[in-house]
Amino acid sequence: MIFRGLARATRIAALLALALAAPLPALAQVAAPAGAVHLFDLAADGVQIYACQPREGGAAWVFQAPEALLFDATGRQQGTHGAGPHWLLGDGSRVTGTVLETAPAAGSIPWLLLRAAPAEAPGRLRDVTLIRRFDTRGGTAPAGGCEPGQVARMRYSATYGFYGR
Repeated sequence: MIFRGLARATRIAALLALALAAPLPALAQVAAPAGAVHLFDLAADGVQIYACQPREGGAAWVFQAPEALLFDATGRQQGTHGAGPHWLLGDGSRVTGTVLETAPAAGSIPWLLLRAAPAEAPGRLRDVTLIRRFDTRGGTAPAGGCEPGQVARMRYSATYGFYGR
């Protein structure tokens, strides 16, 4: 029993050492500025849409738009996320964003910090001034070549943090 406890403690210590030695997470690289107030988070589940377009020297995948459903911590759908980019909640509030900062995420779409344009209707998004995308999984353009006209819908998930003043 003592040896089992020691082995577990050793594994935990090794994992902690690895975590402390890891590079600074992208979240710190796209942190909301001092004074920004965290309002809420929503989980996104959807696709990043790419179109194959002619380029000098051949064709390439070009990002077109996101298309995702947004969920709260209990798993209830709260809204959608789409082209613009925009976020639309069930209460009718809508906000658009402009990228301020990006941070790479290995094997996934980058983490982002976006400036939010004023909401177009009263509701939860009314006081949002910044949006942070983090914990991204997937969503990158397809690997390899393509033929102009092809469209790819690449599965992704992320968390969007909404901030105000």
